[in-house]
Amino acid sequence: MKKRFSILLIIMIAVPLAGELKFYPFDDTFRVSLGTPVFFLFLLWGKGIHPFITGILTGMSVFVFRFFPAVWIHYIPVEEAMYLHVPALFYYVIYAFVFHLLKLNERHDQPFMIGLLGVIIELFASVSEMTVRFFLSNQDISWVVTEKLIIIAFIRSFFVLGFFNIFKLREAKLAEEEQRRQKEQMLLYISNLYEESVQLKKSMQNAEEITRLCYDFYRRLHSVETNSSHAQTALQIAGLVHEIKKDNQRIHSGLTELISTENMKEYMNIEQLCNIIMVSNRRYAESLRKQISFSLYVDGDHPPYHVYLVLSLINNLLANAVEAMKEDGSVSLHVKRKDLFVEFCVSDDGPGIAPRLKEVIFTEGFTTKYDRTGNPSTGIGLSFVKHTVEKLGGQLRLMNNHKETMFIVKIPINKMIEKELA
Repeated sequence: MKKRFSILLIIMIAVPLAGELKFYPFDDTFRVSLGTPVFFLFLLWGKGIHPFITGILTGMSVFVFRFFPAVWIHYIPVEEAMYLHVPALFYYVIYAFVFHLLKLNERHDQPFMIGLLGVIIELFASVSEMTVRFFLSNQDISWVVTEKLIIIAFIRSFFVLGFFNIFKLREAKLAEEEQRRQKEQMLLYISNLYEESVQLKKSMQNAEEITRLCYDFYRRLHSVETNSSHAQTALQIAGLVHEIKKDNQRIHSGLTELISTENMKEYMNIEQLCNIIMVSNRRYAESLRKQISFSLYVDGDHPPYHVYLVLSLINNLLANAVEAMKEDGSVSLHVKRKDLFVEFCVSDDGPGIAPRLKEVIFTEGFTTKYDRTGNPSTGIGLSFVKHTVEKLGGQLRLMNNHKETMFIVKIPINKMIEKELA
């Protein structure tokens, strides 16, 4: 409500001011100004405000803006000033009424029709104003004036339409950019879910193995002469682990359904994918107040790769590189095609990895990162990457020297593309 009132107030100020930028093509009373184009533009733009109310308030504002200066500054008699400026009030009211009647705000997808109807509206409002002037001061309406009105109406309406289309185009580009940003964010969220689903599936396999071992242990205890409570304990453990596995299965099923039903492409061009990763990590670096430059290189011809697989693997490595930086530095991602393999090289010029940690950084649960409260991170990032890459028949290597740290992921291409392409 407050926003609508503000817009109305702007219209009531802007239109009278624009109306003072005028010329008199016919006589000394009928004016052609920028008030009409500005009013037309506001009506097209302000879809949330009723045109008729806007027309009444704007007409009154124009009348007041012209009437009082005419009486107080130019010392025109009140009655004469009324005759002179009341028709302008009728002009804006009639203009808004016909605008609403023709439902121009429902025709934003028909720009040429808006232009033609804008001409009709202006002509109708102008003829109405001249009719009022005729009855108030007996001013004649000539066909010459009408012809000129048509020309002016065409010029003003399509001039406004041009500006309006520029605004709409800008608005569409901003909306498209916002939609693209949201889509990229959604892809990253889903890739995180994909990573969690892989970890969950691994936990399910572990739970299945523990259940089997516990049940075998129960059978062995049950078959020998021993304390029956031990056998029952083993059976109880097997049952509890089995329940955990069932719960994990339900969660995994929900995650899988969410990932598969999300309105996103499962396969995407590698340049698009890498750009999403670079943009997200650039924002991540900015959120950490780090000055990091990012570079991307793509060599060779690549088929569309599985979106969530690439995002979850490479985003992990890039995020680690960002976190490893002190305050500034550079991070690069190099994607190469080598025969039947694709190779992702993530390098940074950060502090590097201590030699004593090279053997344990891929161990699940190992971490050197802690939050502000001293709590460690989960430590599953690199272990997830290594486990997933090896499961796909690929390799994960670490190259570390005094200049840069580089992780190299090499995966068979046929494991990352659609079966039909493979």
